[in-house]
Parts: sequence; C-alpha cells; structure tokens
Amino acid sequence: MIAWVRTWVFNLIFYGLSVPIVASVPVSALFGRAAVIRHAHVWARLHRFLNRVILGITVRVEGIAADHPVFYAAKHQAMFETLELQLLLHGPAMVIKRELSKLPMWGWAAYRYGSIVADREASAAALRSMMREAKALAGEGRSILIYPEGTRVRPGERPPLQAGFAGLYRTLGLPVVPVALDTGEVWPRSGPKRPGVVTIRIGDEIPARLSRDEIETRVHAAINALD
Repeated sequence: MIAWVRTWVFNLIFYGLSVPIVASVPVSALFGRAAVIRHAHVWARLHRFLNRVILGITVRVEGIAADHPVFYAAKHQAMFETLELQLLLHGPAMVIKRELSKLPMWGWAAYRYGSIVADREASAAALRSMMREAKALAGEGRSILIYPEGTRVRPGERPPLQAGFAGLYRTLGLPVVPVALDTGEVWPRSGPKRPGVVTIRIGDEIPARLSRDEIETRVHAAINALD
C-alpha cells in the first residue's frame, strides 16, 4: 500500500508540473536549440529529484559518458531512462517513435530539442529522411541515442535489434557506446514503483564501420549485460 501511495504522489506532482514545463518550451525556443536543451534538462532534474525523495530511487552509474559525439545504444525497460540518460549522456539527440512525435505540444517540443522520428512502417523515402536528420544532428556535434530493441521490455527479455539501428550505424559512421540498465526492477510496466538503486552501465566504445552481424552481436550482448 505504501508503494502505491508513493507512486500516486509521484505521478500527481511530476505530471502536474510537467504540463507547464512542456507548455513553456516555445519561450525557450526563441533563444535556439541550446536553450531548449537546458529547458528539457530542468524537467529531467525534476524527474530525478522526485524519484529520489518520493519513490526512494537512486542511480548508480558505471562508466563515463563520452566527451565527443558517439552513437549511444541503450536498453529500454522504463520511462525512467528516457529522462535520466539525457542528463548522464549530456543531451544526446534521441530517436523516438512516431506515436510520441504526434503528442500535443510534447511532439513539437521534442522536435525542437532535436529528436529523430522513427517509423517501423515508413517508406524508403521516410527512412532516408530519418537518416538525414540523424546525420545533420551529429554534424552539430550532438551524440545520437537509440533504443535499438525498438520498444520497452521487461527485465530478462532480450528481443533482437531493429533494422533501423544498423542503418543509422552505417550512416552516422560514429563509434557505438552501449548502455545497459535495470530500471524495470523499480519501474515495472504494471504495479507500483519500488524504492531501490538503479544501475546504469555505460560501456566501452565499439568502433565504427564493423559488419552488421558483428555490431549487432556486440551491442545486443552489451546492452543486456545486467539481465
């Protein structure tokens, strides 16, 4: 019961405060993308703070974020990492599902932040457009972040990587940094959130321009290292 009460309080405060934060992005957008990134990180810091003081969730980080543009490939078990990794990895441009890009206001804010829309049903032309967007953002000096399994999964689930990962890897020509995590242990897909320590492991760089089989094998093993 206590866990449910904490979860309800967290949701009430976090989502209640998220509305004005997201709604005020147009003001930050007047001052360019860097201002939008700083604005988004205020939201991420609020998320981190409320997780710690209300839910009793803290983060243990293993490894160090890159100090140059890389292609991050992360495990995805909960919404938790979509905000936490923006802080830990210094604001990478993130590949998001088309459904998220259509959310009122949030989708526009994500675009201004530098998100890249992925659509599994997209035409070849749409896929090429996605590749161009990612390359342009990398050209601005941004790292790129993708959740290569394509969706949020439960702890222990290891689906294959989606085809878009290999395409972006080839297009970007950047080294890959895998990120393993176990957020699903405290942020389950159903039921209340639980107190605990989340581990986020930032792996070693994997070189660019490996074969598709090799890069997919190495990344899949690395992002599932905590399962």
